[in-house]
Amino acid sequence: MDFNSTVKGSLLEGFYPEGWDFEKIDACCNNAPETVTERQAFWNEGFTPVQCSTLGEFEVKMGHEIANEIKKANERNEKIAFILPVGPMGMYKWAVYFLKEWNVSCKNVWCFNMDEWADAEGNTITGEASFQNAMETAFYNPLGELTVPKDHRNFATKENLPTYPEKIAALKKEGAKLVLVYGIGRMCHIAFWEPQFGSEFSSDAEWIEQPYRIAAKLHPLTVEQNALTSFKSRTSLVPCRANTIGPGLMFKADYAIGGADGAFGRGMQWQGMSLWMTLRYTPNRFVTSSFIPTIPGRLFFIKELAGPLVPDMN
Repeated sequence: MDFNSTVKGSLLEGFYPEGWDFEKIDACCNNAPETVTERQAFWNEGFTPVQCSTLGEFEVKMGHEIANEIKKANERNEKIAFILPVGPMGMYKWAVYFLKEWNVSCKNVWCFNMDEWADAEGNTITGEASFQNAMETAFYNPLGELTVPKDHRNFATKENLPTYPEKIAALKKEGAKLVLVYGIGRMCHIAFWEPQFGSEFSSDAEWIEQPYRIAAKLHPLTVEQNALTSFKSRTSLVPCRANTIGPGLMFKADYAIGGADGAFGRGMQWQGMSLWMTLRYTPNRFVTSSFIPTIPGRLFFIKELAGPLVPDMN
């Protein structure tokens, strides 16, 4: 008795994206934990998953990766552009640490926040719960004199998000490397590009050219994920929409730095299935993160997420 054998006629029939094949998802999750980093035919030769034993190791390594990209760009006297998430967050304190330890300036860094909470018109949230505030508190302000110039910082407002494609294209034309930093959602979204959006397009080729979306409707499980991880379980505080970049920007990155740290402790977690789908599902527009292995980069993840993904009744 499982999901597939009981879903018909249940409240979950039709709830998940039409493109999700649960037999295929189950096969992804049935792999042995020690095989999680085994290379797959569809992976880019420059893509590498990196297993971390602890959350502390994960945060240090991911922060070092971000800081090192800035350091290398400075050494080449080149501009560098980042698409940045609010989640994971622990890497930012270590990126700050390494940049200050190395005395590396961010004057040649341009940053584009990938998303922001919004209402039905695309008006964005302000104050403590905003992603802009989170970035300023965790990354920009602690860098002090080394920080990213204010006019190099971009946030996903309904006025500014539509300017991202032109700004990023101009930077790349000037030789800037584009680096995507990301986390993987419970629904396998990157940024807030949700899997149900796949139904709106006739092909992966059409889907992958979409640059952004204003007031995107979030999947219910995305709202619940954020209620659990960011809002102390209070679903009532989580906006149901967001402004977000799309695959037309994120998957044109030259390099990607990803993180999966979704373990709650006491054997509970929310991200194991999402990690395995990212690494094994093969590219499909209904599983946004399945395109991640097709671009060069490193995906850092906590060992616990690899499983085994079986019931724990202890």
